[in-house]
Amino acid sequence: MWGPLLTGLMLVMLTVAIYSPGLRGSFLFDDFANLPALGTTGPIDNWPAFWRYITSGTADPTGRPLTLLTFLLDAHDWPADPFPFKRTNLILHLINGILLYTLLARLGRLLGHGDRQGRIAGLLGTALWLLHPLLVSTTLYIVQREAMLPATCTLVGLLLWLHGRNLLTQGRTVAGLAWSVLGLGGFTVLGMLAKANGVLLPIFALLIEAVVLSPRHPMQRGDARQAHRLALLALGVIPAAAILGYLFWTGLHGVLAGSPIGIRPWSMGQRLLTEPRVLLDYLQLLWLPRPFSSGLFNDQYVASTSWLQPATTLPALLAVLALIGLAWWQRQRHSALALATLFYFAGQLLESTSIPLELYFEHRNYLPALLMFWPLGLWLADVRELRPLKYALMLVLPLGLAWMTHARAELWGNEHSQALLWAKINPASARAQTNAAQIEMQAERPQAAILRLEKLLAHQPNQVQLAFNLIGARCMTGGITTTDLAAAQVAMQGTPNTGTLFANWFERTMPVALSGECPGLTAGDLQELIDTGLKNPKLSAAGPQQDLTYLRGKIALAEGQPDTALTDFTHALDLQVRPGMALEAAATLGRAGYPTYGLRLLDHYKAVSGSAMETGFGMPWLHAWVLERQHYWRHELDHLRTQLTLDAKAGSGNTPKHSSQSGMPD
Repeated sequence: MWGPLLTGLMLVMLTVAIYSPGLRGSFLFDDFANLPALGTTGPIDNWPAFWRYITSGTADPTGRPLTLLTFLLDAHDWPADPFPFKRTNLILHLINGILLYTLLARLGRLLGHGDRQGRIAGLLGTALWLLHPLLVSTTLYIVQREAMLPATCTLVGLLLWLHGRNLLTQGRTVAGLAWSVLGLGGFTVLGMLAKANGVLLPIFALLIEAVVLSPRHPMQRGDARQAHRLALLALGVIPAAAILGYLFWTGLHGVLAGSPIGIRPWSMGQRLLTEPRVLLDYLQLLWLPRPFSSGLFNDQYVASTSWLQPATTLPALLAVLALIGLAWWQRQRHSALALATLFYFAGQLLESTSIPLELYFEHRNYLPALLMFWPLGLWLADVRELRPLKYALMLVLPLGLAWMTHARAELWGNEHSQALLWAKINPASARAQTNAAQIEMQAERPQAAILRLEKLLAHQPNQVQLAFNLIGARCMTGGITTTDLAAAQVAMQGTPNTGTLFANWFERTMPVALSGECPGLTAGDLQELIDTGLKNPKLSAAGPQQDLTYLRGKIALAEGQPDTALTDFTHALDLQVRPGMALEAAATLGRAGYPTYGLRLLDHYKAVSGSAMETGFGMPWLHAWVLERQHYWRHELDHLRTQLTLDAKAGSGNTPKHSSQSGMPD
């Protein structure tokens, strides 16, 4: 008893030690797209602010509120310190390790292995998972707590379900059914509230039932057997069938459409052809680990365009199908290996099939790989043969993984080294090269950034992030040329939607252009770039059109053209009638010294608010309901109107003589 406990304690201490250098790291990439919600409507220090925050998620229909809730353990406002977030992620990783050991030890006993072999195998399977370097990009990537929490819910849910099933075999029908419902029902819901792949828990339970339990531990009692079947049908089979049906329908609909999906450069058919290659790449990283990998930047991953392009496409698909088929065929003879294999591919169902996510991310292996190394642990724990070799591997394998994970954690703790290494590993990734260039500019090395950006921009002229950052680097070296502006124009003509990149870059660059700090760059140049973007068919959706039109207005306002600015702001608002847009535009006019223009914009919003864009299904609807219930937008708009009215009465209206030129009614 004491041996496994002490070994487990040493494993926890080792994990903390090897991860500790990475806790010094900074926020990265998608962290900035999600964590600022902590301060969007002010500090979360009261219940109204809490409900606005917890319903603010937009990912998945649920909005992932459980993940948002856990971020409150680390900060109540934004900006914040990254250390508490990373520390909580590491604690969660350790908790998952403890839960995983409990599950593996339980499964070992259910397969008929002795207690000693089962405990040792559980410890080894847990150690190899807990210390694996591939999981660093989940554990130390703050926002990927949303990938860790479904693993927690899955592990707890499976343990509770197994406990309930055991009670059913003892004839305790009511208690057994209650635990089964709590495990499969309750924790599936909790997992979904963290991230959508929490919905896979029923499929995992069905696999354990089919591979481990039914052949060895069938239900004998009539009433218990009936209750168990009912629970599996309602909480296992029906949800699993719904998931598979949805994925099939989504894939079929996408394949029949044939065209690229949204902002993605590939079609559904191409994605489905590509993902088997991706899965084999993941498996290679799991079984042939290395200290460093591509990290967060995988936008350079080449999609398959046919069965033989690239040549590995068809072999990869056949290999994946063969692994799944072989595992199912051998589920009686090699149950642990079959279960680990089927568990892994089931865990990839949502993120590596027909849902049009990006092609490749390492963090997608966190949950699917839970059982991956358990069969190896069972083999090593059976020391009746090859005892010296197996004892040596029991020591060497965990320590080897620990060394690689420590090296990777050190990299995650050094933003500068991390950016440069990822750029070296991913030479064709525009994101990786842009990230490295930004780090070089922060280190006062703009010339290095220029060389880096120019090299890739020559091959990827539509990458606006390369062209924009090249302008920034040129400004640091004395100014830009017509060639730089021409490259930016080309990029704006063909770029897909980049989310907040346009707004952030123009907001930062506008003061530089207006002040003349960057020779060769004027506000007119920025205006031309925006106009080019407005004509780009890839940016024809209402969202990017609104962002670019609003930026046009801000440039006009900065150049002292309030009539033009008001026209642009009004047009931007009409593209998507949102109270937040009206509030921001009116406040911008007021801050610039034109409160009467701000009041006109608010009047226009009041006139068109009946055609406000409808909120989407799920959490966006609930968030809108919370804001409506709190009268949030009404209070904010009334407060702004009062302030603008006071400013106008104080004589700071700066209303031009020919205000009718604004195009707004009096």
